[in-house]
Amino acid sequence: MKIAVYGRKVPSQHFLKIQRFFELFFEKQIEVVVCETFYRFIETHIPLPFSLKKYERVEEIEEVDLLVSIGGDGAFLDAANTIGKLPVPIIGINAGRLGFLSSTSIDDVDNVVDKIINRNYKIEERTLLSMYNPSNSFGLHAFALNEFTILKKDTSSMITIHTYINDEYLNSYWADGLIIATPTGSTAYSLSCGGPILLQGNDSFIITPIAPHSLTVRPLVIPASSTIKLVPESRENNFMISLDSRYATISSEEIIVQKADFKIHVVRLPGETEIKTLRNKLNWGLDKRN
Repeated sequence: MKIAVYGRKVPSQHFLKIQRFFELFFEKQIEVVVCETFYRFIETHIPLPFSLKKYERVEEIEEVDLLVSIGGDGAFLDAANTIGKLPVPIIGINAGRLGFLSSTSIDDVDNVVDKIINRNYKIEERTLLSMYNPSNSFGLHAFALNEFTILKKDTSSMITIHTYINDEYLNSYWADGLIIATPTGSTAYSLSCGGPILLQGNDSFIITPIAPHSLTVRPLVIPASSTIKLVPESRENNFMISLDSRYATISSEEIIVQKADFKIHVVRLPGETEIKTLRNKLNWGLDKRN
């Protein structure tokens, strides 16, 4: 078995748990390769009695059985961006804060490693969205697991986003921006802007306006098979667009958003369910009046 590890800087209270994580794999003679940036962090902060291998390019981990993301949801999104179309499943170990994607606790590291080694897990497929614009702002990484966002830039004024679904005019959103979210991204930025939560299995996207001028404008759930065309307009003619945590600046141009032609594979351990994650992360059912 061969494992790849992706991570960011993590708080010091997790150092011993991460050390234990690597020691367990070493004891079981599991080959582990670590992304270069996290490798440098480990070298500086987490002493290990053995050396680790590192990788710099995605081609070096094409043959791994699993990629472990250590950190929060941001680290998981970076890992998904790295994997891209490779059919490598990702498990997120939460050493961050909320952790909808990185929902496996680092506090139970012995149990987690045991399940990974014994392949005691199931794999879920997650829908992504892809984006195209003439500027080709994101190159080969023009996809997102959570959401695409367009926002105003260099102005305090709202922008107008002319929106079409399958070439049929929907609306001209007058707002600070617009989010197009996947079911996975429905618990992220879209949720904070009043969007609904979609469970996995919903083959849908959400169009969520950010601070719209009109009170009648509300989030809209559409089939994921739809092709969404956006044409932004503003006084300054500058906009910021983002795919998950990656961003770029554009002038007014046509943007196409649609379902990606591949999916990300996410590992879920026994006892972990989507409903349980929602309940725990959002503190549902804890009201003493219930």
